[in-house]
Amino acid sequence: MEKMKIMLVDDEERFLATTKKLLLKRGYEALTATSGTEALEKLKSHLVHVVILDVKMPGMDGTATLREIKKLFPHIEVIVLTGRATVESAVECLEAGATDYVMKPCDIDDLLKTAEEAFEKRQRLKENSRQE
Repeated sequence: MEKMKIMLVDDEERFLATTKKLLLKRGYEALTATSGTEALEKLKSHLVHVVILDVKMPGMDGTATLREIKKLFPHIEVIVLTGRATVESAVECLEAGATDYVMKPCDIDDLLKTAEEAFEKRQRLKENSRQE
């Protein structure tokens, strides 16, 4: 089975560095981006299965980034991670195609469980489309 490749997108560089280190320690491949624009550029040249995306970022915010990811790379699962959740933001992100909406701070094991579930969903959809 293919190993999950994750991209973390957040303007908080300390969060990115710490989370990436934890993911690598657990055997995952992880890329990081500090903006929506950087994430979209990296997605053009790197295979990524699951994006963990912050909502509040300068420039292109998480919601705009999510919409662009789903338009350009519809098979990538996106988990929105935010420290300032609102019902409106959650609804908007889920309607735009987010797999899940998670509050910061969150336990790394819970986040990985959510990412694994998103990855498994993606793998099932990929397998089903091959069988049709």
